[in-house]
Amino acid sequence: MKKLWIDVVPYNKKIAIAALESGAEAVVLPEGQSDTVRQFGKIKTVEPQGDLKPGVDVEFIDVAGKEDEDKAAAVPSERIVVLRMLDWTIIPIENLLARRGRNIMVQVSNSEQAKLMVEILEKGVDGVVLKTDDFNEIKRCADIVQGVSEKIDLVTATVTSARQLGMGDRACLDTCTQMTLGEGMLVGNTASGYFLIHSESIDNPYVASRPFRVNAGAVHAYTLTPGGKTKYLADLKTGDEVMLVNFHGKSQIAYLGRNKIEKRPMMLIEAEAEGQPISLVLQNAETIRLVRPDGQAVSVTTLKPGDQVLGRIEKAGRHFGMKVDETLIER
Repeated sequence: MKKLWIDVVPYNKKIAIAALESGAEAVVLPEGQSDTVRQFGKIKTVEPQGDLKPGVDVEFIDVAGKEDEDKAAAVPSERIVVLRMLDWTIIPIENLLARRGRNIMVQVSNSEQAKLMVEILEKGVDGVVLKTDDFNEIKRCADIVQGVSEKIDLVTATVTSARQLGMGDRACLDTCTQMTLGEGMLVGNTASGYFLIHSESIDNPYVASRPFRVNAGAVHAYTLTPGGKTKYLADLKTGDEVMLVNFHGKSQIAYLGRNKIEKRPMMLIEAEAEGQPISLVLQNAETIRLVRPDGQAVSVTTLKPGDQVLGRIEKAGRHFGMKVDETLIER
C-alpha cells in the first residue's frame, strides 16, 4: 500500500486535522509538536521526538544533481528516503528506483505530482509527502494514493466437482468496508489455488444483504492478503488487513472488524485452471457464492461440473505466509 504523509511545517492545526481525516499515515511536524497532534487522533509523527526521527528513521534529501542522487542511494535501505526535487526532473527518481528499489518517497505539492510519482515506471515510489495549505488538495491526493492497489491476475476455473460434506468450522469475515457486486476475497484449500468468494452484497428473500461480509470458508483455508502474503482464516482477527478483489482483478485493502467462526454444514468445491487444481471447503448454503467470469455471482449449491468461475493460481509454495521456491505437494 502506498504511503501518504502530510508536511505540517510550519505547524497548522487545520492541516494536521485534515491529514488525520484523510487517512494519512503520518505527519511531518516541527520539533516537539507530536503530543499536540495526538490530541486529535492516533497518527504517526515525523520529528526529532516523534515516532519516526529524521536522521535515524528518515532522511530528507534535496535533489538537484547527480551528487544528491548518489547521496540518496547510499542511505541504508532500512531507512526511508524522502526526496525533495528542486527542479522536478524525473530521471533521478527513476534511477533511484532502479538502484535502491524500496523505501523511497517524494515530496509533492499537488495531487497531479502525487499521481505521477505513484505510477512512475509502473511500480511507483513507496509514497508521497504532500506539502500544501489546500484542504481539498489533501483529499484529492489521498484519493489518488490510497486508490493505488495491487492488480491481481485472475483465471477462469472450470468446476470438476461439488459435493456435500459433514459439519465443520467456517470463518465468516466481517470487514470495515462495504463491497459491491462482483467483489469479494480470494480463498483456497491450498496456497497454490484460490476461488474468488463473493461478498454477501446480494439481497435474497431469507436474509438481508451484508455487503461488508465474506462467508469465506473452512478455518484451515488460506486467504490472499496484501503484499502477496497469505493467512489462515482461523488466524484472522480484528484489525488485520485483508484484501478485497473484484472480478476485474482490482484490489483494495480492508480491515477486519470481526471473524465469526461457527459450526455449519460444509461442502467441497473442486475445479481446474490452466492444468492446476483448485479446491475449497465452504459452508453449504445458497447465500454462499462464487463469481463467474462476467462478474455475476453464482451460489455454491447450484454449481455443477463444467461451470466456470473466477480464481487465481500460484506457482510457489508458502512458508509462514510468504512465497518460497520449493518442492511442495498439497492435496
